[in-house]
Amino acid sequence: MAAAATGDESILNSEVGRQNNESLLWGPYRPNLYFGVRPRIPKSLMTGLMWGKVETYTDLQNYVRYTCEQNEGMKGYGWDEYDTRDGGIQSIHDKENGLDLTISFVKVPGGTHGGGWAARIKGELNEDTPRDQKTMVVLYVTQEGGGELEALAGDSDKGYEDDDVTLRGASDALGGYKLVVTKGQGIQPKSDHPLSEPRGSGQTVVQSLTYPDDVLWQGKPILFKQLKEGVDWLVENGFDTENAPPAWQVYQLANRPGAGNVQIVEKVYEGNFEFDVLFSSTSADAEVTSADLTREIKDTTESFAERFSSVFSFKAPFTAAKYDKFGRSMFSNLIGGIGYFYGESLVDRSYAPEYDEENEGFWEETAAARARRQEAPEGPYELFTSIPSRPFFPRGFLWDEGFHLLPIADWDIDLTLEIVKSWFNLMDEDGWIGREQILGAEARSKVPQEFQTQYPHYANPPTLFLVVDAFIEKLQRAANGTLPATRERLSQSPSPSLSTASLDNPEVGLESLRRLYPLLRRQFDWFRKTQAGDIKSYDRPAYSTKEAYRWRGRTVTHCLTSGLDDYPRPQPPHPGELHVDLLSWVGMMAKSLVNIAKVVDLPEEAHEVAKVLDAVEHNLDDLHWSATDGCYCDATVDDFEENKLVCHKGYISLFPFLTGLLRPDSPRLEGILRLLGDEDELFSSHGLRSLSKKDEFYGTAENYWRSPVWININYMAIVQLHNLATQDGPHRETARDLYTRLRRNVVDTVYASWADTGFAWEQYNPETGQGQRTQHFTGWTSLVVKVMAMDDLEVGGGAAKHARDEL
Repeated sequence: MAAAATGDESILNSEVGRQNNESLLWGPYRPNLYFGVRPRIPKSLMTGLMWGKVETYTDLQNYVRYTCEQNEGMKGYGWDEYDTRDGGIQSIHDKENGLDLTISFVKVPGGTHGGGWAARIKGELNEDTPRDQKTMVVLYVTQEGGGELEALAGDSDKGYEDDDVTLRGASDALGGYKLVVTKGQGIQPKSDHPLSEPRGSGQTVVQSLTYPDDVLWQGKPILFKQLKEGVDWLVENGFDTENAPPAWQVYQLANRPGAGNVQIVEKVYEGNFEFDVLFSSTSADAEVTSADLTREIKDTTESFAERFSSVFSFKAPFTAAKYDKFGRSMFSNLIGGIGYFYGESLVDRSYAPEYDEENEGFWEETAAARARRQEAPEGPYELFTSIPSRPFFPRGFLWDEGFHLLPIADWDIDLTLEIVKSWFNLMDEDGWIGREQILGAEARSKVPQEFQTQYPHYANPPTLFLVVDAFIEKLQRAANGTLPATRERLSQSPSPSLSTASLDNPEVGLESLRRLYPLLRRQFDWFRKTQAGDIKSYDRPAYSTKEAYRWRGRTVTHCLTSGLDDYPRPQPPHPGELHVDLLSWVGMMAKSLVNIAKVVDLPEEAHEVAKVLDAVEHNLDDLHWSATDGCYCDATVDDFEENKLVCHKGYISLFPFLTGLLRPDSPRLEGILRLLGDEDELFSSHGLRSLSKKDEFYGTAENYWRSPVWININYMAIVQLHNLATQDGPHRETARDLYTRLRRNVVDTVYASWADTGFAWEQYNPETGQGQRTQHFTGWTSLVVKVMAMDDLEVGGGAAKHARDEL
């Protein structure tokens, strides 16, 4: 089978797309690093920042920072404010290094290669840090894919005493460019040790090296290799432990500037420091200067503050200043976590017969097939995506991405569409998109080997459809609810800005939908074909004999493809299983496709998919509703080959409601809302538990989706409760009460943990509210920004009391 679609099927080719590519070309698109800038171009210029205190001769490895890690003694780090088109400010509180870093990054338009950019690196010692602490700061610069890169000589053969460091380079994609690292401000330490004669003392130095392209990403190992060579030279030349220079001077590299695809710019400071990094394209009329950087930092900060308050207008009870700061941080780290990835993916396209999962005990057969290791590299591919967590999950995840893009769509819908299109450009000719995009060696370095291979029969929740629905809603509002509309009328719309071009001129948006629709339909058809469940072989009365589904990839303990990992499923796994969450996702996809088809004037498509939607809605009740348990359940086959419902009350039970498939007058809503609001089952003061407290598996084993509160599912519940609470129906008041309490509980829980730890978290403890598992999880946890901007429906002054209590 062919891999990702290319050529005419690529959808990054419109004029608006070209302009977006220019404005979005550069960015801190290496989110796995604390700070790393690169363009959205394969095999190009990349930079990365390293730093660490150099007070002792040992343990330097433990203090030098480069890639974001879970356990490096950080009190918090991330973007305080960030806009992908303009830039922003990141704060890093490095407790173990006794240092706070402030990194201001801006873009400067000009020229024909995406403009320039600049960064200001400012380090301030903590109050309890000795004032004379020495800190090594390194800018690691690489040029992949050929081209030119050279460091110009400084004012001394030992380094750069008063001169800035200037790198000049050129490549086919970027043209000519210049990168300047300024001398900056701060005390550069001095030493009277004899080593100062050959090496110098405290000046900036550059080492220019040449390495194979496939190892350039290993910045820290390459730096330490050079540091070790420097230490070995000291030993060989008599500078032993009895005659050792100070630690900072031991780790000062010898100055060897010149040509090379690796340039290591090293500075050593005593106390506080500040310097700039300035990138200019030679196609621009003028070079970027420190004055430009100062001006752009001020303008970017002012525009971000004004725009954030406008886009995310928080409603009671979240109007206090602390929530504004919290919201800015959550959103900025979500959008600041967008990255560009390029490389090969490992895919098993053996289509082994075991992967059909048709036999009892199929999980053992599929494990044996996977153990044959039939994967092969495919690509290289590229992906522009946001990520769940910079230290732990710095890569693209399919079902996470839809949730990530919902807040981003409110801020910049055209950036959102760029990312959606990037994902669909990965889709193969069958309609499959790998659920985890591990592109290249750098991405694979963060993933255990057993999880690196992707399988083209494995699905993942299709949350990108949620984003397309949100886009249509915005497009309808922009066109005053008159879509579909004639090309003539739409062409009269005003000239678009880059962030809202698809809304300011709805014809641009409609064209995006026209191009996306065949890809969305192909993925929909792939789901229905590859994840089909078996109705006919068993006694299963149902409205439709086709609309039933089963996640492939199940084991006894996990269903990773569902996204809900260890959530309890029927035991043992059986090829006759039917999964209610998957049927709900297919229904959501069908509902979305009908919506798109109507907007882009495809009546036959709308009619055809509407029939599937109707069948799904009926089969949810026929195959998955348990009158005994009052909720939706998975189905399996018992020892007598008869249908059997298996009910583990929790998130699974809510899915027809969460995906918007239940009408306000549905007779099933009474049971669903009762389960959702029962404090002995799912409802807690910190959000909805993933599994009922009454379930035998609550809090057991891995306990990943067996009790903790997850913000993405809570967000889906809040949205549907809001829908019920704002339209006529028998459950309006119940929904309003649940919406109000759940909205408050979720936001307060995430806020309290953020205020206490400095981080957003992957999940939250349902009993204590403490964040747990992965830290800096500013992916779907950032949905709290949208929750705070939702309507306050509380009656009787409760919101005002809450606000007073927070003062």
